[in-house]
Parts: sequence; structure tokens; C-alpha cells
Amino acid sequence: MVTKRDLVIIGGGPGGYEAALRAAGLGMSVTLVEHENLGGVCANRGCIPTKTLLHLADTRRAVVEAGDYGVQLEQAGFDFARVVRRAQRSARVASGGVKQLLKSAGVEVLVGSARLSGGLAVELQGPEGNGELHADKAVLLATGSHPRRLAGLEPDGSLLWTVEDALTAASVPASLLVLGSGAVGMEFASFYADMGSSVTVVELEERLLPGEDEEVSELVRLAFKKRGLEIRCGTRVQSLEKNDDGLVFELAGEAAGSVSVERGLVAVGVTGNSDELGLENTDVKLDGGFVATNEWGGTGEPGIYAIGDLAGPPCLAHKAAQEGRACVEHIAGLPGARPVDRERIPACVYTHPEIASLGMSEAVAQQRGHETRVGRSFFTANGKATATGNREGLVKTVFDAASGRLLGAHMIGAGVTELVGGLVLLQDMQGTAEDLARTIFPHPSLSEALAASAQDALEAGAGG
Repeated sequence: MVTKRDLVIIGGGPGGYEAALRAAGLGMSVTLVEHENLGGVCANRGCIPTKTLLHLADTRRAVVEAGDYGVQLEQAGFDFARVVRRAQRSARVASGGVKQLLKSAGVEVLVGSARLSGGLAVELQGPEGNGELHADKAVLLATGSHPRRLAGLEPDGSLLWTVEDALTAASVPASLLVLGSGAVGMEFASFYADMGSSVTVVELEERLLPGEDEEVSELVRLAFKKRGLEIRCGTRVQSLEKNDDGLVFELAGEAAGSVSVERGLVAVGVTGNSDELGLENTDVKLDGGFVATNEWGGTGEPGIYAIGDLAGPPCLAHKAAQEGRACVEHIAGLPGARPVDRERIPACVYTHPEIASLGMSEAVAQQRGHETRVGRSFFTANGKATATGNREGLVKTVFDAASGRLLGAHMIGAGVTELVGGLVLLQDMQGTAEDLARTIFPHPSLSEALAASAQDALEAGAGG
């Protein structure tokens, strides 16, 4: 039996379900196929549960530091099993919310695995039987990504962890080595350090968070070192030995040596979930483990689109969601539809302290020929930061000297993952340093640092 729909979506993560909701809102008949839980990695094993853990770590830290404000409390302990259960509950609530949204919008959701069989035909294998779907307008691939594996460092679920293992651990290890200093690795390093682990971070590149502005990367290194984490950059794993006590990593490079830990976590990036999609039956092409697309998500096969992590970095939930909406509007021929500019996507790291960025770093802007004006506002001069004891960090803004427009923003400190949204809007509206400097922010607030950074750029002149 063949079921026909305007749009068939494979994958129920942020990209897939947001595309489904937008398509339904535009009057399309939509079937979404998901083989596991709605919400994808973000809701079930990524964004939501990890941020729950990090919030719980923040809560514990606030209790520990309460004495600085005259609040007398007993020493802060924790029940780690309850911590993990709370994170899992957050994931279930998020996934359930997605299910309800899709149901309310009239989107048909099928549980099972789907693969392309040629043209716009999709073979479905599910617990209730097999079938075939046919899309009259388009098939949208939104299957996300999975962690990269390194030869000789394959996680075993016991001593050497995946991200999912780290989310569901039975207890806090006395020591943990985190391999990779991207957002995921740094967030788990921050969380387990707050929970009492002795944490070592090993990064192949010369600095932590190598995709961030160099100045912010250095401030992150200093902040983590101050917290007692050991940082080894420019370093790789040469060999790994497992024993009764845990793991022994032999490291080579700038910080060579032997490191013995109870547990290890491999967090070295992701690659697209493309293996089981039947791409061999189409003209869809791969590029470095991801599906090659144009600005609308279009592939080499007419009518087949790919979005989100599957379509390549940045692998972020909000990027996937926006690509899903933009792709559907393009398929529908909606006037005013516009593709996603991947250089205008904010990135956040929910460590302690938080990190947020948008657009070009100072170095990249200059490499691309921009004469820049760079402004900095340190939270040591911010009233709200002083009042709350969060004076660590800064807001750094990079503007084009000729037009005054915002090229990039790079922040570290408490609350910056919320502050960056205002700069996303400024950049999208083609605002300038002068616009931001003249904006009246409430006092006292962390947001005042945005205007102060812009004012600093105006006063600094060209060249930063």
C-alpha cells in the first residue's frame, strides 16, 4: 500500500519537527518518520538533559558559595542518582511536548526506519509493518548526526564513555579524562568537575574551543585552570590501556605523558547519519560525512532536501530548526522565504563560566579584508556582575570600520548565553556600533556590557 503526502520527513529532531510544523501551517499534508524518540538527540540525549545537569551543578555551586553572602547553610551534598533521574525526566518532558505539538498541528507521525528507494519514494519499516510513502512535493532528510569514533578509542559503555554514558552514569568518577574540547566535551568537563571529579581535558589543537575567538579561548583556559581542571592542548592519545583501576592514557605532543583516570569520555565531534538512508538509490552526494546541499537544503536529487546536522556544521539544534522552516517555505514557494546564513548563527557553551559567540572572530574578520573596530567590556566594571559575584569574563564585539556593522561577538561570563540573542537581532537588522552604543539598557544589568563594548569600539578607532 502506497501512502501519498505532500511532504515526507525522515527524522524527528529539531529540524524535522520544526519543518513539519511549518509545513502543516502552510497547508501541506505531512508524514514524519522517527525510529526512536521525538525531539532527536537534542531533547533526549543532548541539549535538554545536559543543560539540566549543568543547571543542577550551578545550583550546588550557589549553595556552596552562599556563605560569601552571609547565608548559613550546611555543606552541600548531592544524590547523584536523583541528579541523573532529573535530567532524564527533563528529556521525557521535552520529547512529550514535541509529540503534542505535532499532534495538534495534524502531522502524521510514524514510528520506524525509512530509506529512499528512488525518486520521491520512501520505504518504511516499522513495528506495525512495512509500507511505502510517496511525496508529491519533497522528501526532507533530517536524521541528525552521531559521535565520531577514533580507532583504538572505541567507547565500551563502562570505562570509556560516550556522551550518553556520561549522561546516565551511576556515580561520579574520582577522575575523568575528556578527549576533545568542543562544546560537548567542555560542558561535561565543567559538570563533572563541579560534581567533584578530578578532570583532565585533552585537545589536539593548540587551544581550547578552537572554533572560538582566541581571546575567549585563553580566558576559558584560565578559568578552567583556576577551577582545578588540568588542560593539555596540542596533545593526542598515543595509546590506551585498561586495567582494574580504570584507564591509562599515554599522551604525545606538547603535554606528553601518562594519565591514569577512572573513566574517559570521547567527545571529538560528529558525523552525519546517512548510512541507512538509501542514498545509493539517488543522486544525493556526501561531503566529508555530511550530505552536500545548496543554500535551501537541496541535494543532487530533485525534490530531496537535507537539513540540520546531516547537512553539515554548525551542528546546532537552532540551526537545524531554522533550516527546516526555511526549506519548507522554499518548497512551498512562499514569497519572502530566505535561506539560512550559517555565519549568523549563535553558538553557546553552557559551562561555568558560560561562552557565547556570533559571526566572525577578530582574526577571521581581518583575514577576510575587513578593517575592524573592536570593543571590549569586562564584567569587572559591570554593576550587576559585581552585585551577584559574577565579575569574571567580558563582552567582545567586532565591527566593520567602514560601515559600522557588527561582524562578530564573543563573550565569556555568567548569562552570556542569554545576552547573545540581542546581538543576533542587531546583526540581522544590520545595526551598527553606534546603534548599540546608543541603546538604553536597564541598570544594573549584564546587558549594559553590550552597549559598553560598542562604545569602546567607537572610541578605540580602526584596527582594534
